[in-house]
Amino acid sequence: MLKWVFPAICALAMAAAGCIAQQSATNTATPTATAAPVATVAPAAPVPAVTPGLERKIEIMIRAELGVPPQYEMAIGPRQKSDVNGYDTIAVTFLLPSQPNRKQTVDFLLSKDSSTLARLSKWDIGPDPAAMLPTEGRPVRGNPDAKVMIVNFDDLECPYCAQMNAEFFPATLDRYKGLVKFVYMDYPLVEIHPWAMHAAVNANCLAAQNGTAYWNYVDYLHTHGQDISGPDNNLAKSTAMLDKLADLEGTREELNAAKLDACVAKQDDSRILAEMRAGDKAGVNATPTFFVSGERWAGELEEHQLWIMIDRALKEQGIAVPAPAPPAATPQPAAKPGK
Repeated sequence: MLKWVFPAICALAMAAAGCIAQQSATNTATPTATAAPVATVAPAAPVPAVTPGLERKIEIMIRAELGVPPQYEMAIGPRQKSDVNGYDTIAVTFLLPSQPNRKQTVDFLLSKDSSTLARLSKWDIGPDPAAMLPTEGRPVRGNPDAKVMIVNFDDLECPYCAQMNAEFFPATLDRYKGLVKFVYMDYPLVEIHPWAMHAAVNANCLAAQNGTAYWNYVDYLHTHGQDISGPDNNLAKSTAMLDKLADLEGTREELNAAKLDACVAKQDDSRILAEMRAGDKAGVNATPTFFVSGERWAGELEEHQLWIMIDRALKEQGIAVPAPAPPAATPQPAAKPGK
């Protein structure tokens, strides 16, 4: 799992600079004292440089082993001293030119003889990023007071998200009858789904006035994605249709038309980008990604697997798990005519 680390590094760097400045000021005000003998320390062996040829080898290996998409660029930093015996540290930054603000830096271990690359994973078991997802104010499907919440990072142009949306809601809500609630957060993959961000903004404009309008819009888009894309995949036509659908939903739910139109026209994606950043910190890198009371699952998930996760979350809360539905009766063969 790749972890966003730039804010933490910057904070540490600024804190260290402040400490150095403070110490210098204190030393100038201190009376001169007799210097004590200082032991001679042998200089540390210099850390060898990463040559262009070695950089290329490292990049090829990381791309192959991690499945880094071709459109992502990689920047390999200098070798640094490591706490792991026999290895140095190199920082590798992954970036997407179309989204320069979304950078991700990961530390790798490089053996002293430059023959082995390793990745030492560390997991912080302190604060749970999933528990800090900004779900406040999001539309809820199910019982708003339920103790078990399923958070789904959704892309409204994602075909598999559409399948999950159609299959999970009816059966899961029927099985658990008020024990769970669903909340959707936005994670539009704009590199491959060109109208997903526009759809997410429109959905949020509806959600700002009425949760039912939001869910109606989400359900419709997830069942008519091909119609919205159209045979020619014309983005202008798709966004025009998305706006028209939002307007129709606003009329049906008797929303404030002027407020809705202004919101749709503005196309403010700041909240969606904030949700995406929160998702990144919680380990989201694909859609759909589910969090069931903090337990994460990304990608393909069958209904009974989701229910196992929900059952586990209910037991943690001390809530009885619903009994499985009895198997359907085997139909008897029809009698032959005349009998």
